[in-house]
Amino acid sequence: MLATALALAFALQAAATQDDGTIVVRAPLPGTPQTPATMVVEPVAMLIATFDADGDGAVDRAELTAGVRHTFEAIDTVKAGQLRYIAFADWAERWLGDRNALPSPFEVDRNQDDQVSLDELEDHFSRLFARYDKNGDKRISRAELLTYRPPPIDAKGPTGGRPPVKPPAKPPAKKRQPE
Repeated sequence: MLATALALAFALQAAATQDDGTIVVRAPLPGTPQTPATMVVEPVAMLIATFDADGDGAVDRAELTAGVRHTFEAIDTVKAGQLRYIAFADWAERWLGDRNALPSPFEVDRNQDDQVSLDELEDHFSRLFARYDKNGDKRISRAELLTYRPPPIDAKGPTGGRPPVKPPAKPPAKKRQPE
């Protein structure tokens, strides 16, 4: 039995190898382009997932508070207790991946004094916690951090790449010959 399997494997390898030694892998081409993702993770949700200190796959409020404090203190190196908007952009770049990722400093800065305090950041994350805790168990699971979005639909259709279906061309109308 083993000899038969080895012989079959060698036969298949020989059939897939061209004369120049390259291996050709044959597979069907996709019929349509890949459908755009409908499940995404917001940058702030990815950050919240990293706050899972005990590794149980969920974030509770204590882990959230400790994580927010850690990220704030990592940027507030002068220990001012406030992040001006440029420093907040540094925070966003380091912890969310981009200076323009949400939340913006304008929505976090509740008293509009052009700086974000640790209390304001914790308050904002507390509201995010309530939004993500869909089942109300006071813990945020990885599944709760996922956002489901409908696929984009534009003039090219739901996958954005299918060629439009053209109606069959009509034959030109015949001209009448004068009698």
